[in-house]
Amino acid sequence: MVKQYEHLKIEDHGQLVICFLSNPPTHTFTSKGVLEVHDFLEQMEKKDDLRVLAFTGEGEDVFIKHYEVGELADSAEKNISQESESNQEASSPKELHNFHKMLLRLRNLDAIVVAGINGNTAGGGCEFALGCDLRIMSEGPYLIGLPETSVGILPGGGGTQRLARLIGSSRALDLILHAKLMTPDQALDLGIINKLVPHESFNKELMLYCSDLASRAPIALRQVKKIVHHGLDVSLEEGLMMEQEAFNVTMRSSDAAKAMRALLDSENNIEEKNDFEWEGK
Repeated sequence: MVKQYEHLKIEDHGQLVICFLSNPPTHTFTSKGVLEVHDFLEQMEKKDDLRVLAFTGEGEDVFIKHYEVGELADSAEKNISQESESNQEASSPKELHNFHKMLLRLRNLDAIVVAGINGNTAGGGCEFALGCDLRIMSEGPYLIGLPETSVGILPGGGGTQRLARLIGSSRALDLILHAKLMTPDQALDLGIINKLVPHESFNKELMLYCSDLASRAPIALRQVKKIVHHGLDVSLEEGLMMEQEAFNVTMRSSDAAKAMRALLDSENNIEEKNDFEWEGK
């Protein structure tokens, strides 16, 4: 039984769980919201049948507007005061550490994590989306980006690192230094977004996209996520060794044997999905 939260609304579909991020009327991310996501992820880490976890906004035209500016301003003023009193450099606020830990938990979760960006998102909202494995976004007059330099700070929730890894350092620098906000089409062209869907059918398309992922072999899903993410942190040679080990894990599963035998016994295209009841977890 999923707990009730103030800033999260949960739909549990078994292998697929959808989390609606809710903080009306501002639709911003707050430190309390981050702590609630931590608590929610602790439950998801214990959910044995979870294959796909999706986050989307409850608001009509907004995913996460941005991180709560008031909290950031309070932290900045507190740091200035601490440095003035102690003549020492102030440490990063704990809210920032909690945000980083939250996104690392998303990366380390066995399930595939999808950001369903149903409208505008900037700053911390964009960084949350970048911390997910995959991103689909609504078509429409929406904007996404990291505009923090326009208010004298930089993306402190992992944006500088994840965006550069996703699209390359030069393009990331251009976007961040100029505080550029992108349209959905521009984000898709840059590879920040994986898919655009019509706004009027967004929730339906999100469900279809995630359900298709959840229908895939769970051992293969988990191993692919693991080696793609961790492969970015090692040399090519080490990454290839990780890939070989992961391949061996999938080959030892009864799911792989059953699926390959079915392909040989039929005229199905290898890209077609088989309606198996996968045994692996």
